[in-house]
Amino acid sequence: MSPAPALRTGSAAGRGTLLAAILASGMVFLDSTVVNVALPRLGAELDATVSGLQWTVNGYLLMLAAFVLLGGALGDRFGRRRIFLLGVVWFAVASVLCGLAQDTGWLIAARFLQGAGGALLTPGSLSVLQASFHPDDRGRAIGTWSGLSGVSTALGPLVGGWLIDTFSWRWIFFVNLPLAVGVVLAAMRWVPESRDETVSRTGGGHGFDVTGALLGALALGGVTYALIDAPAQGASPAVLAAAVVGVAAVAVFVFVERRRGDTAMLPTALFGSRLFSVLNVFTVVVYAALGGFTFFLAVYLQNVVGWSALLTGLATVPMTVLLLVGSPRAGALSARIGPRLPLTVGPVVAAAGLLLLRRVGPGASYWTDVLPGVVLFGAGLTLVVAPLTTSVLGAVSDRFAGVASGFNNAASRAGGLLAVAALPLLVGLSGTGYEQKGALAHAYRGAMAWCAGLLLAGALLAVVLIHRPRKQGGGPS
Repeated sequence: MSPAPALRTGSAAGRGTLLAAILASGMVFLDSTVVNVALPRLGAELDATVSGLQWTVNGYLLMLAAFVLLGGALGDRFGRRRIFLLGVVWFAVASVLCGLAQDTGWLIAARFLQGAGGALLTPGSLSVLQASFHPDDRGRAIGTWSGLSGVSTALGPLVGGWLIDTFSWRWIFFVNLPLAVGVVLAAMRWVPESRDETVSRTGGGHGFDVTGALLGALALGGVTYALIDAPAQGASPAVLAAAVVGVAAVAVFVFVERRRGDTAMLPTALFGSRLFSVLNVFTVVVYAALGGFTFFLAVYLQNVVGWSALLTGLATVPMTVLLLVGSPRAGALSARIGPRLPLTVGPVVAAAGLLLLRRVGPGASYWTDVLPGVVLFGAGLTLVVAPLTTSVLGAVSDRFAGVASGFNNAASRAGGLLAVAALPLLVGLSGTGYEQKGALAHAYRGAMAWCAGLLLAGALLAVVLIHRPRKQGGGPS
């Protein structure tokens, strides 16, 4: 295949390629931000238990965390536009199946499928831009994609809340269909095909590791199943077996990846950098707090405080706006002074926000009771996100930049996945307890305390073990 043309941002093809990438990312971001808002409504309509709600969130996260690295490798091998389009169509079909769900089993299965489509689509959005645009315009294209995708993240809860209140929770999934049609038409018309010509189609190739991806999914799935089903089943044979399978899959995964060396999905040479290892543990801890917070807050504000889905969606918009506006400044600050201070102060500020939100009760005012905590939490995250990403990439040599970034992305999703699985067990919420105000209020306060504790643990990790990255030539630092 000849090299992809070098697109310019001012050309029709450049604008069309940007449109396709932004709409596709918008689909994924919309789904990730509004599903939590929809949980009380879909739970009531489908007569779901707490575990059903957990799997509705985690089925998607599990597939995305386990297969996003493989999705990027497939694009490099078989064509980035081809895999991107496959992901878009797959995601859209799964979204329609989600919207048509008649019971929780159907919905959860469709969410697993949707996550698999997202694993093909998510890395494709960025890699298409990276491969297609002229080097002089690449930064501008990626910046535009990042900014407008962030706007969709901010608007997602508002649009989703309005759809839920005006029509039904099903429309947060159905709205992906017209978006997907727009992406496919734009991509077919303007997006050039490209692939990594150094990768053989017949085997090998850096990062093309199906065994590793399957073992990762089995590890996350086994542990998640054990955590989610333990409240209802106790230490049943099924729960114990799932836990054993999950732990065993972790051990086999490490063995297989070590044997594959640099051809593994996750080269173990990366972990020769102590800083890279510490930063990814930090990522899991902080994003676990974020995942637990968003899961509990959306249900609590509707079922206990009595807010509408639209107002619930509005509640966290300031957090997203702070991230959009403040992240570039936080990244610049980290570049000047190093990551330790932002990664220490940020979690402490975010934890203070959660402790404020812990006091929210029935009849709460948005402006005086909810907004201050959300602003503090968002300000804390703003100090963390950009410095963390920069530090992860700075902790390894440039040749590992793609896989390091992909693994850190997977680590963040795994953190949210494990939090949603474990927190209801830790705070004693099971069955239909989320529909009972007293039980949910008690669980919510406990969950906010646990999430604040995770953030403080992250701050301690940062102050003790995180330093300014110093790359060493050729391999991880």
